[in-house]
Amino acid sequence: MRFIKALVALAFVLAGLAGIAVVASWFWLQNEIAEPGPLVESTVFEVRQGDSVSAVAQRLEEQGIISSATTMKLHARISDMEAGLKVGEYAIPPRASVASILERLVSGDVLTYRITVPEGLTTAQILRLVENHEDLEGDMPDREIGEGTLLPDTYIFSAEKSRTAIIERMEKAQDDLLEELWPQRADDIPVSTSEEAIILASVVEKETGHAEERQLVAGLFTNRLRRGMRLESDPTVIYGVSRGEPLYRTLNGKKVRRTLYRSELDRVTDWNTYEIDGLPKTPICNPGRASIAAVLNPPETDFIFFVADGSGGHAFAETLAEHNRNVAAYREYERREIARERSED
Repeated sequence: MRFIKALVALAFVLAGLAGIAVVASWFWLQNEIAEPGPLVESTVFEVRQGDSVSAVAQRLEEQGIISSATTMKLHARISDMEAGLKVGEYAIPPRASVASILERLVSGDVLTYRITVPEGLTTAQILRLVENHEDLEGDMPDREIGEGTLLPDTYIFSAEKSRTAIIERMEKAQDDLLEELWPQRADDIPVSTSEEAIILASVVEKETGHAEERQLVAGLFTNRLRRGMRLESDPTVIYGVSRGEPLYRTLNGKKVRRTLYRSELDRVTDWNTYEIDGLPKTPICNPGRASIAAVLNPPETDFIFFVADGSGGHAFAETLAEHNRNVAAYREYERREIARERSED
């Protein structure tokens, strides 16, 4: 009987010691994970697709961000965070503790980057923008990217920095937008396919000096097409001359932007809408959502003529006589500007 009592007493003692050890271990771990880490300067750490907590903890230790991979693995297991890591890049501040780092990697608060593609750029210009973007990585697509197939927008990205992937996102965004807007088009628009809609929207985009004019420009070109009139759009001529790259001339030894020469306006190309009927052969740029929406649902207007007004916008007209007056006013503006440039030089 005494032996049994002794065994029971020993069991209680051992259980007590084990409990004390567990509590002591818990307090030790809490102290370890809260201790400031060895990192001296802030850094960026990436959690990759398929990474386990063990692999991440090992890399953190190897890079001098934490002191012990084992401590992080224990903390993740006890805290039930082993399967919670989110892929992406994370900003790690100096002296960050194991607990704060693991919490950050589980939160998904990744670093983000962005690339903004303005409306009206040609595909070649967008590809240069992507190729020169310092936060993107990898090669450019090894295939031809069609004019008008990339949707201008601001694209946010984090771990996926591939140049090819961002181009594919722009293409998909364009496809998704057309899938949304094409079924909502007006019944009587003078385009029969979504491809033709993009072509017309690209002309509207390049002719829109001020955003508030976009609907009027779309309505005007719609009227011209319905009446069988040529679009007579200068940007279509430029695309036929330089594929949309700016035109320059030399003035007093300096390179300055120029307007079209008469010989260029008379040159027959697949895009010169002064010389061809209907739409250009292809889009002349990548139009934005607003221009695409405008040509699919143009407003009712009687305007069929317009000309630049010197302020970046246009003067619209319903009759040829009114248009001729607007043209004369713009020619006078041009003469004054040329005289001013020469006097300043």
